[in-house]
Amino acid sequence: MQGAITGRNKLVKTFGLALGGGGVRGLAHALVLEALDGMGCRPGIIAGTSMGAIIGALYASGVPGKTIRENIQKNIISRRDTWHDIFKKRSDLLKVVRTVAFERGPGGTFKPDRFLNFLLAAVHKRTFEELEIPLLVVATDYCRGEEVVLEAGELLPALKASIAIPGVFAPVMIGNRKLLDGGIVDLVPYEHILDRCDVSIAVNVSGTRALGKNRMPNVWELVLGSFQLMQEATLSEKMKRRKPDVCVHPDITDVPMLAFGKAAQVLRQSAPAVKAMKKQIEKILTRS
Repeated sequence: MQGAITGRNKLVKTFGLALGGGGVRGLAHALVLEALDGMGCRPGIIAGTSMGAIIGALYASGVPGKTIRENIQKNIISRRDTWHDIFKKRSDLLKVVRTVAFERGPGGTFKPDRFLNFLLAAVHKRTFEELEIPLLVVATDYCRGEEVVLEAGELLPALKASIAIPGVFAPVMIGNRKLLDGGIVDLVPYEHILDRCDVSIAVNVSGTRALGKNRMPNVWELVLGSFQLMQEATLSEKMKRRKPDVCVHPDITDVPMLAFGKAAQVLRQSAPAVKAMKKQIEKILTRS
């Protein structure tokens, strides 16, 4: 039964997973998925915003959490790497440099096409309907000022819309809607899974802003940091009304949204929160 998790002697029904936005910090979702796989837990529904939608699409297409994490680590240099390790990673690193060097788009924005094609190279699914796990992708309708949940039709345009950070990527036209980053209205879209599962898990990778005592933020830090503050305020209000069963909030510090060179730091800082999540789920399994 897809999405089912079992306790000692009893079925614990189904569970759902909501993966939040946060740019490079969203790579922490790979650790969450790998941990769930290791526990024999497979979601019956996934909702994702921005980078959470991308990682969710990879997983929903059949790519295991461990493989997603290994592919990330292939493209980063850690403090433990020897010169031999770095040399072996060279070709993968060059691919990353070429894709993260975004092409210019309209209005001073950038095109995410090469970047998305690189991230989604392992996804051999063109539409939502072809995915192994139902996926909900969250975007924002700029003209109507409302949330849009995409769960049918072509997958790539929906993902491009969900990551269309204002001022960075151009809006994406789907039908007659001009769509932007889903995090504008819904940073962690767990409310969309609450009534479609029995156990809900929400992963918030918003991170913590940390500046040196005497350093002022630069323009990009101010823009993206202010964007994050608004997202967190909206999420906090939503949490007051109804919470998911399991909340995962890694303590990711001093990692700006687009600092892809800090992927290793994201994985390292996220590990304790993933360990705590496993304990929470184990308690749920034991109670059932």
